[in-house]
Amino acid sequence: MAKENGFLPINKKEMRERGWKQADFVYVCGDAYVDHPSFGAAIITRLLEDAGYKVAFIAQPDWNDENSIAVCGEPRLAFIVSAGNMDSMVNHYTSFKKRRHQDAYTPGGGFSGRPNRPTIVYSNLIRKTYKKTPILLGGIEASLRRMAHYDYWSDKVKRSVLLDSGADLLMYGMGEHSILEIAEALDSGIDVHDITYVRGTVFKCKDLEELSCEYELLPSYEEITESKETFAKSYYQQYINTDAITAKTLVEPYKKKEYLVQNPPSLPLTVEEMDHVYELPYMRKWHPSYDKLGGVPALKEIKFSLTSNRGCFGGCSFCALTFHQGRRIQIRSQESILKEAEILIKDPEFKGYIHDVGGPTADFRHTACEKQLKYGVCTNKQCLFPKPCANMNADHGDYITLLRRLRALPGVKKVFIRSGIRFDYVLADKKDHFLEELCKYHVSGQLKVAPEHICDSVLRLMGKPSNHVYEQFAKEYRNMNKKLGKKQYMVPYLMSSHPGSHLKEAIALAEYIRDLGYMPEQVQDFYPTPGTISTCMYYTGFDPRTMEKVYVPVSLKEKQMQRALIQYRNPENYDIVKAALIQGGREDLIGFDEHCLIPPRKMGKNYHPAQKHSVEKKNAIKTDKFKTDRFKTEKSKIEKSKIEKSKIERAKTDRFKTDRVSGKEEGRGKAKKKTIRNVHKKKKRG
Repeated sequence: MAKENGFLPINKKEMRERGWKQADFVYVCGDAYVDHPSFGAAIITRLLEDAGYKVAFIAQPDWNDENSIAVCGEPRLAFIVSAGNMDSMVNHYTSFKKRRHQDAYTPGGGFSGRPNRPTIVYSNLIRKTYKKTPILLGGIEASLRRMAHYDYWSDKVKRSVLLDSGADLLMYGMGEHSILEIAEALDSGIDVHDITYVRGTVFKCKDLEELSCEYELLPSYEEITESKETFAKSYYQQYINTDAITAKTLVEPYKKKEYLVQNPPSLPLTVEEMDHVYELPYMRKWHPSYDKLGGVPALKEIKFSLTSNRGCFGGCSFCALTFHQGRRIQIRSQESILKEAEILIKDPEFKGYIHDVGGPTADFRHTACEKQLKYGVCTNKQCLFPKPCANMNADHGDYITLLRRLRALPGVKKVFIRSGIRFDYVLADKKDHFLEELCKYHVSGQLKVAPEHICDSVLRLMGKPSNHVYEQFAKEYRNMNKKLGKKQYMVPYLMSSHPGSHLKEAIALAEYIRDLGYMPEQVQDFYPTPGTISTCMYYTGFDPRTMEKVYVPVSLKEKQMQRALIQYRNPENYDIVKAALIQGGREDLIGFDEHCLIPPRKMGKNYHPAQKHSVEKKNAIKTDKFKTDRFKTEKSKIEKSKIEKSKIERAKTDRFKTDRVSGKEEGRGKAKKKTIRNVHKKKKRG
């Protein structure tokens, strides 16, 4: 059992204090050590500890120092390596490949404490020191790179991270079941290379005759690097094999008779298993060694939030959740969530506000339909796209009950929903009671939703509902707030440069924003990360679902244009917006008219074109401006005339004075000369 009120040991000294000579597992992580259930590393280590294993923790080791990986010694069973809660490359670079200067998962939040691709770097570092100790990979970085994948940052198709890291076994998806099964196998003396039967794992194989199950052979690594069309087909086979019931074993060949074998995903956690995972004895803090540095910023964001579910059947093309967590919804019981809420309330820093109750999508609290429980998710269609499936059970009843029970807890002032809702799912619920509860109790002035775009051609590729669905939700949201007498607004998340978005669609989005009278403070530029349909489209130019060709904005200039158009009012974007409008053949949007996005030339810093004047008001403004300008012109003429007359008079006066002075000086000079002559004459006479 865990040491009461204690973190896991982080060095040999702390291991000796526990009476350990050797740990069973050493967990090496790219994140700082935070013992909280929102951090995957905390869940896996506490779960192993709960099963009776001794677990030590190494956070953000110095990848330039081999000794940093040995501070806890060699584990009895295995090293477990994870990049952390976030993909390291996304953590380090923007969508424009510019280096970020902050890392919320590093103490103090400054420059990152991890290398690029730590899954590979840490594993190679371990292998230098410990030649034969098993290395297990886990976490989202490994999960999304479990097979050959397109790497945006190098613009290449890379091999599986399992091959490049030199590790022995890779766990993908949610790892609670797989890590316990692997631990049991290792503890019983089974060699790590013989652990080929565990769901949710990927292993290396030299001979396919060793496989005792049926499998589907994917194109080889060489084939997908030579043909983008082949890459798209291979990716889609992986995409539709992410459900625990319907998925097949997949095999990806490499050179020299080397194969990667992906077992079907782990079975979803039951409600009881989920409850157990979240009720383990977490410290719910960062390690005290980080106190002097100000702690770990990522914890501050989620410390007073509650996880209620996992998985998502939304199916957005640009999201990797389907590839990582799957489409099946897994939930915790209301009692378990309430129990955790009571722990939050007792925290001295709790101010009465629960910041979030949700997961990947907050309002998903059960499987999309009953058929999924027996037959798994459909491989040939989505639950919500292009429209809600007739078999889908859209019901917010359980979620509403949970929120009401949380609001009723003593010490709770407000319960917010920040992890996002699916507005099309809300509309599909015919009971119409969730929207009222949402507006009445769970919005803090602004509701953030994600329509992402307004052009149906782009939305179709995004896997998002048509724009009229969003418009319908916006209308119902406004009406509900009006009914409740509340002034609450909706903030849409928008994305630029997604595959399928030409400059024409980007300009249409800018016009939509103009008509809303809204300027987004932040813009999400499409980010090609491993494991998504959109990334496959970005790299190959094909929609893997249909194999239709897709236009992709890949040049830096066009991506900058599409991003700037969403924030066209920002004076810093003027030049690039103007260039985009000219290139798009939309010079009609350059001018002073109310429909224009920008004026013909750069104006003052605070200038924005008028957006919402009526025709009458606009004409009145023009008339007033004309009168004012004419008055100013006449006044200017009069002033100029006065100035000219004044100049003439002044010139005459100055000339008169000059002449007068000159005359006097001339007279004085003659008199002076005459006087001198007289003096000389007198001297001669004398």
